[in-house]
Amino acid sequence: MQVLLQSDPNTDGSPAMAQHLSIVVTEALDRFGDRLTRVEAHLAAAEGHAKSAEDKVQCTLEAHLAGSDAIVVKHQAGNAHQAIEGAVRKLRRVVEAQIEKHDPRAHRVPHHGLADEAALAAAVPAAVADPE
Repeated sequence: MQVLLQSDPNTDGSPAMAQHLSIVVTEALDRFGDRLTRVEAHLAAAEGHAKSAEDKVQCTLEAHLAGSDAIVVKHQAGNAHQAIEGAVRKLRRVVEAQIEKHDPRAHRVPHHGLADEAALAAAVPAAVADPE
């Protein structure tokens, strides 16, 4: 998986920040293997200038899944590290949902629990099931 960082002139786009991004993204999304080909991060001051009233940073993550449209999430926080971590949490949830949606094993007949209840009743001895 390729991890890329782009930043506006008002946010930290240093090699150290790119390394932090790569570590956080890899730890959170590496389990998806080859399905996730690329993640692009865009860091920007939330107000578009260096010092806003709340000094917020926005992280936009764009993930590219093999054979699917790009997934985009955004998160604002007080600093770049928090914005990245929040966006990665959101991205992980959306990627999981997207992969489950297209997983043929996930399209089974809905389970209503009736068969399991009957099997459980048969497995539990009558003395345990009815203490009287």
